[in-house]
Amino acid sequence: MLNTSPDPSTVIIVSNVSIKNNITISIAHIHLFNSLLKKTLHHTSNVTTMEVELFTIRCKINQAIQIPGTSHIMIITDALHIV
Repeated sequence: MLNTSPDPSTVIIVSNVSIKNNITISIAHIHLFNSLLKKTLHHTSNVTTMEVELFTIRCKINQAIQIPGTSHIMIITDALHIV
């Protein structure tokens, strides 16, 4: 039988990026178990969606590995084809 209970040592990163009028907005959330740990919002210009998405993922992974007791990191994004 599959275990569907959440692992308290899993950090979940949810990321989304959009571009409008040459301004890129990146929003990322870091969750541990059932609580939001961090929410970040970045505004940049003159960059591609791929550059921003990769920056956001790398930044959030660096933050997630510093959380004590982390054994798994799960990334949810709308740009997996970029990674």
